[in-house]
Amino acid sequence: MFTGIVAAVGRIERIEPLAAQEADKAGVRLTIDAGGLDLSDVIVGDSIAIQGACMTAVAIQGGRFAVEVSQESLSKTAGLSRPGEVNLEKALRLADRLGGHLVSGHVDGLATVERFEPHGESWRLSLRVPPELAKYFAYKGSATINGVSLTVNTVEDRDGATFISINLIPHTIAVTTLKDLRAGDAVNLEVDLIARYVERMLGQGRS
Repeated sequence: MFTGIVAAVGRIERIEPLAAQEADKAGVRLTIDAGGLDLSDVIVGDSIAIQGACMTAVAIQGGRFAVEVSQESLSKTAGLSRPGEVNLEKALRLADRLGGHLVSGHVDGLATVERFEPHGESWRLSLRVPPELAKYFAYKGSATINGVSLTVNTVEDRDGATFISINLIPHTIAVTTLKDLRAGDAVNLEVDLIARYVERMLGQGRS
């Protein structure tokens, strides 16, 4: 479990296909420079969120760690198939402050950046969300974008699609990879965990 408060921006340095698999089915081993993320209390087997996707550390050496990502995970996420900067967060401890919201690290789908532009002193991020996930978004509700806990400012249904907008303050831009987004980019999207439970509870009374 995570909070969606990015602890550091790291960098995928090396991508190696996992051995003994067909090329189109093979997963990859990522070696990641942890940047400012403190790995002193991380051991092999611990979970680290990378761009919002929960991964298991399989090796740790100095300021770097490695994870293995299946082809299935690669096909359902963005930002893990090429070298570049990534948002990092270690798993939540029970005694930690919950600064964002409860985040599982399980990517529900990919949203598409419609617009990303300055808005006063901040930035406005507009996303087109997958139809099957549209029901989970509400005004002032929570969403996780590339591992960052954010508040939904608007929800708009039009032209058979659903669009949400999010206001990003300068601090968020400075300490995450969201600053590099461009129109047309795919982003990892996780819906609010509480919304899923509400849906399940309401659905119990239906025939």
